[in-house]
Amino acid sequence: MNVRAYLDRIGYQGDIDADPDSLYRLHRQHLLAVPFENLDIRHGRLIVLDTERLYEKIVLNRRGGFCYELNGLFAELLIELGFEVQRLSARVANEQGGFGIPFDHMTLLVKLEQNWLADVGFGDSFREPLLDVNGIQKQSGESFRLLDDGTVHTYLRRVDGIWKPQYIFSRQPYDLADFQAGCNYHQTSPKSSFTQRRVCSLATPDGRVTLSDMKLITTVNGRREERDVVSEEEYTDLLRDYFGVVL
Repeated sequence: MNVRAYLDRIGYQGDIDADPDSLYRLHRQHLLAVPFENLDIRHGRLIVLDTERLYEKIVLNRRGGFCYELNGLFAELLIELGFEVQRLSARVANEQGGFGIPFDHMTLLVKLEQNWLADVGFGDSFREPLLDVNGIQKQSGESFRLLDDGTVHTYLRRVDGIWKPQYIFSRQPYDLADFQAGCNYHQTSPKSSFTQRRVCSLATPDGRVTLSDMKLITTVNGRREERDVVSEEEYTDLLRDYFGVVL
């Protein structure tokens, strides 16, 4: 993997040390540069969790991906830069009050003097890593929380005054290949949200822009606007103009 090309892909400038400050900046830049998207699934392109293939897609072809791809490759970048990183299996909260399948989601534990939860593959979520301790952590006017009850770890986000679980995870580290079964499920199962609709979403300095099927959703300083996309030609143009994605 060409580390310099990866750093250029996310627009990262400056020196890097294996410390919290560099981790913050790398994490934030990744979210601002690389979209969360499932377009290959909707186009029937098989996603294989191989570092070289992920590098080609995300860095060379300037695409995005979903959690297994984004966090999978980001972990490799951090390791190349001298960080100690573990890939963790998480199960995402669902509308029924339960959680998804094992290996439903990949998140990352970065081990420095203190441990940090890093995640560049969960769409609209925390922009800087969370300190891996119990308690409330605030970023840009939002509140997040990690809980450890001795059995399971839970990541929560405060939404409309209510603490809502986002996913649960274990501390057992896994290899990239261990997530392939979960990746296969989400790119083939009719029960997976990733096979039901196409999405491309990217953080911006003051909000977020998202293409959700044939709707363009923009949020700027907390103000949300939504409009219909009138044609596939316009959809293709929006992918290119907002996300830099050319299929």
